Amino acid sequence: MSLEPPSPRPGEACAAPVCTVSDPQLLERQHQQARDELQRWADAVAAAGGQQGFVIVGDATGQIGDWEIEVGSNNKSALMAGKVVAVVELADETPAPAEVHWKDGSVRTLPTISAAQALKDLQAAGVQACPECDALKVTAAKLTTAQIETSRGPATVPAWEFSLQGTAVHVTRVAISARANISVTPPPWNPDDPPVGLSIYSASGTVGGRQLTVSFVGAPKPGSQPCGADYDAEAVESQTAVVVIIIEHNNATPGVCEAVGATRSATARLAAPLGDRAVLEVRDGLPVPVTLAP
Repeated sequence: MSLEPPSPRPGEACAAPVCTVSDPQLLERQHQQARDELQRWADAVAAAGGQQGFVIVGDATGQIGDWEIEVGSNNKSALMAGKVVAVVELADETPAPAEVHWKDGSVRTLPTISAAQALKDLQAAGVQACPECDALKVTAAKLTTAQIETSRGPATVPAWEFSLQGTAVHVTRVAISARANISVTPPPWNPDDPPVGLSIYSASGTVGGRQLTVSFVGAPKPGSQPCGADYDAEAVESQTAVVVIIIEHNNATPGVCEAVGATRSATARLAAPLGDRAVLEVRDGLPVPVTLAP
């Protein structure tokens, strides 16, 4: 898991060292990052048998309901730490393969995992230690469905839903086997040599198309105005994925600019149709959600 700070999102500050490509050397660094990321992704696809029809974007753990005031502080931190234990015996039998449904009507049947394995995966996904937290106690589990983001847009997937002691909140965990989900781990975050480039956070296009429109946080004003910028997008491609590089063209007028960002977009031209390839952002090589038009 990367220790890199999260990329800016709409309304957040967009620091120039993170977001600006100011010279050819920085652009070449992004090209090298992209080549490395494409290789990591290709290796992950090969390890999964060469298929990448299911790629989770973001967290496979979910929550139904809001924490009650009296337990919220503890329970939120405990869940983030993966500090969840079963006080009943959870089924260790693996259910039959189940269907994943995408909004465009696509359906795929994938292998599932048991409730016991889902809890183990939830525990292993903890992102921070919380020794002072009281563990959440699982009292029951049932197989249901959940909505998650994938590299092909929102999908309805099989999920284990866990009831917890002392709260009305239920916790969910995707019930698809890790063998069916392509995932990569970025290199460790190095504050002395951080990755460069402007991260995209979503993309849109068509399966058979050669244009990919991406969204990111950039300057609120266009390049024709002081403190503004215009943007181009460049695609670095492989057979299994596309990395998008954002190239920023700043207004050269000197002045003091506010450190705020706005949602911007740019369109990259692909050398080959998108197909089932994942779209990766350039800083850590992780997939972003892709909206596919008919």
